[in-house]
Amino acid sequence: MSTLRELLQTAREYLSQHEIADASVDAWYLLAHVFGISRTDYYLNCESPVPEEKLKAYMELVEQRGRHIPLQLLTGTQEFMGLEFEVTSDVLIPRQDTEVLVEEVLKVCNNKSVLDMCTGSGCIIISLAKLGHVKLAVGVDISTKALNVAKKNAMKHKVTIDFLQSDLFDQVEGKYDIIVSNPPYIPTREIPKLMLEVRDHEPILALDGEADGLAFYRRITKSAMEYLEDHGYLFLEIGYNQGIKVKELLQNAGFQEIQIIKDLSGLDRVVIGRKS
Repeated sequence: MSTLRELLQTAREYLSQHEIADASVDAWYLLAHVFGISRTDYYLNCESPVPEEKLKAYMELVEQRGRHIPLQLLTGTQEFMGLEFEVTSDVLIPRQDTEVLVEEVLKVCNNKSVLDMCTGSGCIIISLAKLGHVKLAVGVDISTKALNVAKKNAMKHKVTIDFLQSDLFDQVEGKYDIIVSNPPYIPTREIPKLMLEVRDHEPILALDGEADGLAFYRRITKSAMEYLEDHGYLFLEIGYNQGIKVKELLQNAGFQEIQIIKDLSGLDRVVIGRKS
């Protein structure tokens, strides 16, 4: 019968052989998920024999990870802004890069109304409602399945969010102090070049920004003014090479005080504009 230590080593070797970049890290996270243990628990019990049913459950997940199914879809969760979110193949897995967007909104959202366009898992609007004390929180997505995931996450974190199914602003009413969005922004031609984890297991609907990756920015900036209160803000997450082009779109739409914010890697990540 295998011990925990032997099982973990077997998983590391298997994932390495299958070209999983973070084989050791992923092997550990799957072990912690299946066995419900911490690092301390592991070190105290690493020579303990593993029950057959647990061994089988663990190795099934390791085999799936070896087929480049994302770790987060195997565990069903992803941490974002210090909060745990449920994720499925119907939503984009929350990225650390997007925390830059949320952190910028948190600077100005206290007691404000916020509309999150392309809400997906709801990680942005839920984080803002949980951490930013917003007055009104609305999440919009075209996907019913994505909205179902977002609703579960809102219930989990005990925040009140109004979720709306809409193709961008088609079903939106009223005006907001802040509109925030992490829309699809990958050019169609680039999608086949993405990591297998992303290309084959995350929704294309949440990735494909059409020919040049800017289609959703054009649509959002064209309509956002109509749905913003005076002096309201528009916050957009962008691809690393899209800052100047998205800034021009905001300028052409009449936004003022436009800023490009960089992420921790020094790459353009967020564009902010304000309605004068």
